Amino acid sequence: MDKVRIDKWLWAARFFKTRNLAKTAIEGGKVHLNGNRAKPSKEIETGAKLTLRRGYDEVEVEVIALSDKRGGAPQAALLYNETQASITKRETYAAQRKAMGEAVIKPSSKPNSKQRRQLQDVKRLLIDD
Repeated sequence: MDKVRIDKWLWAARFFKTRNLAKTAIEGGKVHLNGNRAKPSKEIETGAKLTLRRGYDEVEVEVIALSDKRGGAPQAALLYNETQASITKRETYAAQRKAMGEAVIKPSSKPNSKQRRQLQDVKRLLIDD
């Protein structure tokens, strides 16, 4: 196998649960191939660099092997190699998010009807400006 569609490979490598989710992410600009935005039908080869944005995390991987069939997680892990810089960056950002989560003030309960109306009024004022 010399080339595989990028949406099939992302699905086979278990980055996305379905090919449709992979296609949507690619079309939304969340996947870059060798530094450029890709299309779902773009074919990838071994040695290609992929940058994936999933939620808060950005993952940089190098394609080691190609597959268009979805296997188990151990087989999927053999298809790519995440860069060391990507791993450290993800861990650093996760630690920062965890530290910030403790500093965020959380309300003790949901707002009541009057408080919701007041919040909506403030939002309308901000949007109108």
